[in-house]
Amino acid sequence: MKLKLLSALALTALVSACGSDKAPAESAAPADSAKQIRIATESSFKPFSYLDNSGNLVGFEIDLANALCEEMKAQCDIQSQDWEGLIPGLNAKKFDAVMAGMSATEERAKVVDFSDAYFNNTLVLLGKKGVDLNVNALDGKNIAAQQATVSADYVAANHPNAVVKTYDKQDNAYLDLSAGRVDGMMSDIVPALDWLKTEQGAEFEVKGEPIDINDTVAIAFRKDDALKGEFNAALAKLKESGKYDELVGKYFDQNIVK
Repeated sequence: MKLKLLSALALTALVSACGSDKAPAESAAPADSAKQIRIATESSFKPFSYLDNSGNLVGFEIDLANALCEEMKAQCDIQSQDWEGLIPGLNAKKFDAVMAGMSATEERAKVVDFSDAYFNNTLVLLGKKGVDLNVNALDGKNIAAQQATVSADYVAANHPNAVVKTYDKQDNAYLDLSAGRVDGMMSDIVPALDWLKTEQGAEFEVKGEPIDINDTVAIAFRKDDALKGEFNAALAKLKESGKYDELVGKYFDQNIVK
């Protein structure tokens, strides 16, 4: 199974959608820009969107959002929201777009529109090194996942006899995994691989091969919002210019991208 970054970049074989976190807003484009766009993200999904040591929003999606806004010559404010509040907040017009590692699922597409994809995702099962844990045999196992994500849905649908423990934030799922309160964790591949590089994740590993569920990540908009077309055009220009590949190279390990 492989994860493919959408500029024909692909992951090779590997041994990986949110109330407010009160992070400072990020902006792109001149302050006098006529177009104002409010973008919501979720800040516990490293390396896509997270808080640095100073409490600033950083990550691949933050840089991509700023690049898109610069391309559109728009003034964009990026704010962190809790995962569960993203789609309700979007449809309540609290913000105009969502970039938060959000999978463009059929269920979500009933209530929001999605841009062209900017990322193709696979899932992985994490477990402790030296402990037998098989993605095909999870009956009776306690498996962590962030709530309302494709990871949680995958375990519930494919392993009905597993015990799915869900968490409001990805970071809280990692905490229970590292503390031994769950047997394993299902996660998007990139944040999972990033966590494995940390001190907390050093004793854990990917169990088996990545799981390809034909999952694409995209920007969410209110239904029939013309803003979707503007973002799609800007995204296409970033890919054509090489800027998209530049951002990919900044945040993703070159050993796992082709």
